Amino acid sequence: MTVSFGWGPAEARALAPAAACLVVVDVLSFTTAVGVAVERGTAVLPYRRRDATAAAYAREHDAALAVGRRRVTAAHPWSLSPAALRTAPAPPRLVLPSPNGSTIAAEAGGATVVAASLRNRTAVAQWLLRQGYGSEARPLAVIASGERWPDGSLRPALEDHLGAGAVLDALRALAPGLHPTPEATAAATLWAATDDPAAALHGCASGRELYEYGYPQDVEVAAETDASTAVPVLTDGAFTEAP
Repeated sequence: MTVSFGWGPAEARALAPAAACLVVVDVLSFTTAVGVAVERGTAVLPYRRRDATAAAYAREHDAALAVGRRRVTAAHPWSLSPAALRTAPAPPRLVLPSPNGSTIAAEAGGATVVAASLRNRTAVAQWLLRQGYGSEARPLAVIASGERWPDGSLRPALEDHLGAGAVLDALRALAPGLHPTPEATAAATLWAATDDPAAALHGCASGRELYEYGYPQDVEVAAETDASTAVPVLTDGAFTEAP
């Protein structure tokens, strides 16, 4: 099998050694935010923790720092909110803390890391195939980030299952000769069988949470399927747009 699918940091660690490329999917909201920032020309530096060490990391790398959504001000307008990143001034470099997507990116070992979402699912699939990923020589792993329960354990998240399935479905449509694992096939089938993915995003647990917190616009941005052609690739510690 040359195309695999898994959940969270633990499975990323397990699949990465055999993968030439790791596709990270964190729809609400890390990889959607990365895509929005990168398509505006910002290099995004992922970071695992949103604490004092993140500020130090940003200073060391001459980058702006994204803060929690509720800490955004006119002077400091960057956060994990894709909608906020769309309207804020675009800094050259931005540290984007995320306990899920960033952690998975850090588990890739020597594999190429790509940030995928619903917004760029076809562009990512096209780029992967142009690079020869998904072949026997260059196996591919697609990782749904999921969320965390209060005890820190993985909470599978529908939006990431759909996002990973969207990429996998685009891959099998473009290259039907690929050899996915049953898990990858099931994720692609879930996407294909979902009549209204946007409604699923708005209605899923993570979408409802963002509504409750007052950020429905972030769900709207995340639901813009195939709205972007930018493919963020992690290079020297930062996501930048692939040529």
